[in-house]
Amino acid sequence: MNYRERMRALREDKDLTQAQVAKVIHKSQQGYNHIEIGRAELKIEDLILLCDFYNVSADYFIGRKEK
Repeated sequence: MNYRERMRALREDKDLTQAQVAKVIHKSQQGYNHIEIGRAELKIEDLILLCDFYNVSADYFIGRKEK
């Protein structure tokens, strides 16, 4: 699973909208959507915020570990 798939799965597992998670990384819903679908890259600062928000490691988020 790549980080975009993991990003979506984590969001959907918590029943969150793209707009809700976008606020966590200080982006618009459209900006967040562009990251999730591959039109934009995830910045390291945003990765850190999302890992903290979901309480997961960066290795898990980017698909290097399954747990």
